[in-house]
Amino acid sequence: MSRAVAINVGANTNAPGVRGPIHPDGSFEFVPIPEDAPTAEPVPTYADLALDADLPDGTADLPVHLDPEFAEYPECERYTYGDPHGVKARPLLDLTAGDYALFYATLTTQGDPERDWIAPEWGAYLVGQFRLARDPVPGDAYADLPDAERARFRNNAHVKREAFDAAVLLAGEPSESGLYDTAVPLSSPERGVDANRIVTELSSDSGNGPWWRRPMRFGAEGTAELLDLASHGLA
Repeated sequence: MSRAVAINVGANTNAPGVRGPIHPDGSFEFVPIPEDAPTAEPVPTYADLALDADLPDGTADLPVHLDPEFAEYPECERYTYGDPHGVKARPLLDLTAGDYALFYATLTTQGDPERDWIAPEWGAYLVGQFRLARDPVPGDAYADLPDAERARFRNNAHVKREAFDAAVLLAGEPSESGLYDTAVPLSSPERGVDANRIVTELSSDSGNGPWWRRPMRFGAEGTAELLDLASHGLA
């Protein structure tokens, strides 16, 4: 049975200075972080993405770190993800083909929520998933992949950097990967800083401290329940 690891991605109050929005009906806009490393080839800017989010002044021309890459998102081609940080790479490298990488982001509440699970002000929400099409690729194994396999990752942000720095690369199966239409809450409806039962009962995380920044592991039963929530919505 499949397992999963959920990791934090996307814009936050440090970079670029705002979170992506969650709307009253539970839909949202995913906003990537800025690219902070030199790149070997051009990468999109926030202006290229034509986002509806209200970004800070001077942000439009900043290059973006478009990772994870969702095929349906502007300027993306496939479902790929890379990460240079061991704290995220290690649990992801424990996954195998058929397991899931889940992506969550902190989002700012817009307007008067219509869904009773939306946290006031801000909260953490699952925003998308990959079902792994192959075993994760350790960073030091990337250069030795066959050409066709390396081509799968050609549009990944870490591959585009002047110095390739990913400690892990993931490839998602197109039929079971993508951004969600409706966010799945990880925060309680009372406060964004409080974890709900998905975190405290289904994942490996205690929900204490800044849980919304940490990777979370899900066993087979927790993964099945979580995927059911994501596929059927929480209305």
